[in-house]
Amino acid sequence: MIAAAIGAIGAGGIWYALQPGGQPAVRKVAAMVGIKPKPTVLGWPVSIGTVAGSSGSAGFADGAAAQARFSDPFGLVVDRDGNVFVADAGDNNRIRKITPEGIVSTLAGGREGFADGTGAAAGFHTPSGMAIDGAGNLFVADTGNNAIRKITPFGVVSTIGGTGVAGYRDGKAAEAQFNGPVGVAVDKAGVVYVADTYNDRIRKIAPDGTVSTLAGGAPGYVDGPAAAAQFDTPTSVVADATGNLYVADTSNGAVRKLAPDGLVSTLAIAPEDAEKPLLRRPVGLALTHDGFLYVGDIWRGRILQVSPDGSLRGLTGIGVDIEIGDDKSLRLSRPSAIALDRAGALYVADAVKRTVHRVSPRLDGATAVLAPKAPALVATGTAPVAAASTASRPVAAGRFPWPFKPQDQRHEVVGTIGEVRGSYGGESRHHFHSGLDVQANMGVPVLAVADEKVSSPVPNWAFGDVGEGMSVDSMAYIHMRVGRTVKDAPLDPARFIMLDNEKGKAARMRVKRGTRFHVGEALGTVNRMFHVHLVYQPGGAEANPLTLPFTGFSDQVAPRIDKIQLVDAAGTALARKPGKRVMVARGAGPLGIVVDAYDQADGNAARRKLGLYKVGYQVLRADGTPVAGFDKPLINIEFNKLPPDPESVKLAYADNSGITVYGSATTRFLYVVTNTVRDGVAKTGAWDPAALAPGDYLIRIFAADYVGNEALNGRDLPITVE
Repeated sequence: MIAAAIGAIGAGGIWYALQPGGQPAVRKVAAMVGIKPKPTVLGWPVSIGTVAGSSGSAGFADGAAAQARFSDPFGLVVDRDGNVFVADAGDNNRIRKITPEGIVSTLAGGREGFADGTGAAAGFHTPSGMAIDGAGNLFVADTGNNAIRKITPFGVVSTIGGTGVAGYRDGKAAEAQFNGPVGVAVDKAGVVYVADTYNDRIRKIAPDGTVSTLAGGAPGYVDGPAAAAQFDTPTSVVADATGNLYVADTSNGAVRKLAPDGLVSTLAIAPEDAEKPLLRRPVGLALTHDGFLYVGDIWRGRILQVSPDGSLRGLTGIGVDIEIGDDKSLRLSRPSAIALDRAGALYVADAVKRTVHRVSPRLDGATAVLAPKAPALVATGTAPVAAASTASRPVAAGRFPWPFKPQDQRHEVVGTIGEVRGSYGGESRHHFHSGLDVQANMGVPVLAVADEKVSSPVPNWAFGDVGEGMSVDSMAYIHMRVGRTVKDAPLDPARFIMLDNEKGKAARMRVKRGTRFHVGEALGTVNRMFHVHLVYQPGGAEANPLTLPFTGFSDQVAPRIDKIQLVDAAGTALARKPGKRVMVARGAGPLGIVVDAYDQADGNAARRKLGLYKVGYQVLRADGTPVAGFDKPLINIEFNKLPPDPESVKLAYADNSGITVYGSATTRFLYVVTNTVRDGVAKTGAWDPAALAPGDYLIRIFAADYVGNEALNGRDLPITVE
């Protein structure tokens, strides 16, 4: 019975194969027979299940796990009976409980405020990190209230540190002050440790309530004795049995260690010159029985591991070691918390997708790391497969505000989702354009388009660069001076905190987790890119901002097709003389079809070129009737949901695509319509003429914008198969 119920887990623990209702009993049996977790291994391949919540569905609902809804599930702990507790911030401001049977309930909270009490009488403001002691008491970093709260197993909430006002002060609990603490831990002696995030310090609350500072001060990166050590926006802290503390030093992109003697060292850090480091924005931390750390990195949605000797690896298949366009690999949006149960099972809170997951080893025997592959332009030996077309959703008439004044009048759209974008290093096909560009002059205030609350503890980036921006919740705003005017004067010092460098000059802007913005409030000013880039990412998936009914937006302009080419596996175009048919040998395949096309919308300048929304192709006989398998166009490219890996841009666009902003001579969109890029997936494809009898045919291109306008001119390429 015991052997049938218990199996080994690569995470370094035990998993239970019985139904959820039987898990506590199995745990007790396992404890009685002395079963111990197995050694943790690095880089194990994962499978994942959803414990509670629905991806992308924000809200509040208790009940069965599949029907439960969260707003911002940021913190996570598991008790000895297998109950999972979630700090659900956003608009919920509750502490939630998920039983092993999958029932979700509210333990405490329910309104945004600062109040002690029992259950719903208590008030929280953006609860974040959590910890649990041996008696089942929960400790919560109540970020927006600048306080540390305690919740008994009966739901009684009290404040053990912090006055509710942001500041920095050691001393008695009732007088001590914190500044937006995000992380908390507790040891066996009842000492509570705090990642005092925006004070850039690690603090301690003794059992008698006395608050003191262990290390840190001004934001920076310095190892060494506690008095000299520096952190930058620490967001998580965990304690081991010997008194060592481990810290997610988020803005430094590092995992740090604070020893009992006060010495601070670095276990892992992102290299300064790495364009795509494995570790960049660590937030969630969990410690295994044998000294390994699991790290939730919110930059790329990865779960990483740091071994006791400092080796850094990623769990295979969570944004790590994936093939381009791989639709089987898990992508998390913001793994803000990680927890291990007593048997070593791994739980992850995804704050953006509003879900709680359980991660376990993949059981398909795939233990090797998947090697990334460079994409081929044309897949060999691939027959066309009809793709189910998602109907265009015309922009509904409405009154969604624009990001500039007047917010109720149309502004020029100068870039759409899915367009190819380059890098300033000279690569013309570097990534997909992930939002909507709206033109404005430099210095124009950028205004909020939605009432939202900041979720990330580090929501803004790239101070002073052209790519500077800020993410609030479902909306992000890029190419602006965050929180300041064109002359770098703060717009609102209460919400935008300017930090100076050692020379007293403005060096960065800090925006705290839990800050609220309302429609029409200024977020910054347009920088020298002369537009703001709006990213719309409900539930963590980048969606087309044109689904939002911007006031006055209209588009009655059909896309334009400039050229259609057939290319071989090497990317060489088949010859075509002006006004003549393309001669195609039956054995020439597999071939790619490349379409040079662009779009415009009402009100665009004549020089403007926008990308398409849908592109596909159809093979017709000379009389216009479709050949077998092409009764309808194959809509292989549709920018309804972008693939999460930027390299997929090379499947959607052929070489020589690019825009002038990134150094291309002209703006050109060369779509490889035989490849598939849609529904968040990218894969190579091809058209093989071998299936056709010799004769004359037409390759007809389907090219449409988001509203549904279709290109009618230049859409046919006459060919002769011989």
